[in-house]
Formats: sequence, C-alpha cells, structure tokens
Amino acid sequence: MRSSLNGYTATGTPDPDLTTRARIRDAAIVVFGDRGFRTGVREVAAAAGVSPGLVNHHFGSKKGLREACDEYVLGAIRAAKTETLTRPSAAGLLHQLADIEGYASLVAYLVRSYQSGGDLARTMFDHLVANTEQYLEEGVAAGTLRPSRDPAARARYLTMQSLGSTMLFLQMRGEQDGPVDWGRALRELTDEVMLPALELYTEGLFTDTTFLDTIVAQRHNSAGDTNHEEFR
Repeated sequence: MRSSLNGYTATGTPDPDLTTRARIRDAAIVVFGDRGFRTGVREVAAAAGVSPGLVNHHFGSKKGLREACDEYVLGAIRAAKTETLTRPSAAGLLHQLADIEGYASLVAYLVRSYQSGGDLARTMFDHLVANTEQYLEEGVAAGTLRPSRDPAARARYLTMQSLGSTMLFLQMRGEQDGPVDWGRALRELTDEVMLPALELYTEGLFTDTTFLDTIVAQRHNSAGDTNHEEFR
C-alpha cells in the first residue's frame, strides 16, 4: 500500500499521526475497495485498530462512513486533476506516472462504488461529473485546455469514458468481482491507455470538421437557437 493519497504507512497500516476519524475513514476506503461494500463495520474497525463502537461514534452508521469516504475520495481526485490540468509539466507527469500505484485505493473504491449501484453510487457519479466540469473549467481559465461548446456534456462524457474503460479493463482480466491487485492493475491500465489517450486529446482524430459541423448545425436547427455564436 502506497501512502500518497491516504493515511497509510508504507507497510499498509494506519498512520498513527492521523486523527482517529481520519484513520477510520482511510481504513474504510481501503477495505471497501478491496472487499466491496458488503463488508461490515467490524472489518473496517479491525483494519483501523479501533472498536466498532468507535466507528459508529464518529460516523453514526455505515452509510455515514461511506458518505465521508465518498467526500474524501472525490476531493483527492479533484485536487490531483486540478494540479495536473492547470499546471502541466513534463516533470509533474513523470512523477505522477512513477507513483501511479499511490492512487490504487482511490480507483478501487470508485470501482466498488459503481459495482454496488444504488443511490449512493448515483450521487457519487453526479458529484464526480460536477468536479470534472469544475477542474476542466479551471484548466480552460488557465489556458491549458480548450473551451467546450457544452462543458457539462464534456465532463459527463469524460467521466463515463474513464470509469467505463477501467471497469471493462478489469472485467476483461477476469478480476472485476474477485481479488484484485489494484496497484498492478492500475499500472497496466495506465501503460496501455496513456499514449493513445494523450495523442487523441492533444492532436485530435479527424482531419476536418465535417462531423462536428453537422451535429452543431443539427442542434441549432432542432432547438431553433438564435443565439448560436457560442456554438461555433
């Protein structure tokens, strides 16, 4: 277990310097990511080195614990993405790639969230899309990203692409529902998609604008939008 984005030591044990609440939250992120959300509070408590009663004292219930984990995971992802997109550098990219296993617990938690479904999964997806839209707009403001005709749609698309490719990758490996070496899986997925993704996002795919122009014109005609300069 790496410790770049959660409160764990290099040996995989909770960091004693964190508050008790933070240690429980970080233990829960790892446990839920490894074992799924059917895992009980007792297992989280054991991983954090506390009693089940102390977990309930800090979070009220398993749902409250999961909501706290959701908030932390979303915040950690947003912070990392904002840093990458608003202040891009070769050194920063190489450092992030070298430490990619440090994101394993966050990716595992996200995957388990969407596998579990339900209201919390839908809510987390909506928050993830909103966060994506926000850090993309920060990149636009910083001059490192191109503006979008529909920022919300772009954010939703990129979120679905990222989550979908990760879950498909795990399913194709036969690991989606069983034990997963998340660090290794994330490393292999990154090695496979990084070059084509950056090539596509940086240089584009089509050599002319025919398809885009067609869809933009169709939307204008369907909506009867008279204020169409913003779509050009």
